[in-house]
Amino acid sequence: MAALRRWFEAEGFLEVEPAALATSPGNETHLHAFRTEAVGPDGSRRAAYLHTSPEFAMKKLLAAGETKIAAFARVFRNREAGRLHAPEFTMLEWYRAGEGYGAVMEDTVRIVAAAAAAAGTVQLRFNRLTADAAAPPERLTVAEAFRRHAGIDIAANPDRDRFAAAAAATGLRVATDDTWSDIFSRVLSEKVEPKLGIGRVTLLHEYPASEAALARRKPDDPAVAERFEAYACGVELANGFGELTDAAEQRRRFVADMEEKQRIYGERYPIDEDFLAALAEMPEASGVALGLDRLVMLATGAPSIDFVQWTPAMAGGEDHG
Repeated sequence: MAALRRWFEAEGFLEVEPAALATSPGNETHLHAFRTEAVGPDGSRRAAYLHTSPEFAMKKLLAAGETKIAAFARVFRNREAGRLHAPEFTMLEWYRAGEGYGAVMEDTVRIVAAAAAAAGTVQLRFNRLTADAAAPPERLTVAEAFRRHAGIDIAANPDRDRFAAAAAATGLRVATDDTWSDIFSRVLSEKVEPKLGIGRVTLLHEYPASEAALARRKPDDPAVAERFEAYACGVELANGFGELTDAAEQRRRFVADMEEKQRIYGERYPIDEDFLAALAEMPEASGVALGLDRLVMLATGAPSIDFVQWTPAMAGGEDHG
């Protein structure tokens, strides 16, 4: 963390401290929050949440005039536990106002290399796989990765039933109520992700627009969004966007995602109206969320993120293998 703080300082970033308590924890379908209750001096009560990401707070700061900000934020996600997941972890998140997402992709590559160097290595390691953190990254579009690693042409499978048949032909189980997005996530996690970041970091970019709730569409190809993810040793490390600044479009996506959350999980979270108001004032920007615990795990060769957390939250319930 000290090495990365020096890196951000040298690049002219301001470190900020977003509040963990929020009126909305985020509005992504498959992210689950910890709910609590705020009690006023008069005994009045209202729902509050521990944030799943500092994104809403940091974008409000961009709208207020900040231009290059970074945070080492403690974030909280319910229903998550395992070698790569924890209910509480550190998210390194940063934004560049006025710069495209190519700039933060380059940041990500440099940050991964800096973290490995701070651990005294160039090799990231996990599950007997390695990746050279100092090597030029592999760059793959999602369409290229699906063709190469799953044998599926996304463009040729725009409707749900054709996509389901293509996925089933690879040996994946597809349920009758799986949506196009459900099938996409299953192919990605089971067929594509294990092949990424082998030997060097992979930057997976140009996601289908439907799979990037907070990213803007590419101006020259609106079928895909300005979203990328960074992988090493088959592990997702970072998720970045050319940020959406259309408040009306963002509201539409939030509502759709909460309808889907209600359908699948029987719950929904409120929409942060202050965030949407700020979004209308936010400059063009790009940003990245990086799982610091995972990066440290790979840089040190640890078998699980529990081994790199000082005091793992609710530890003891998982078999590390």
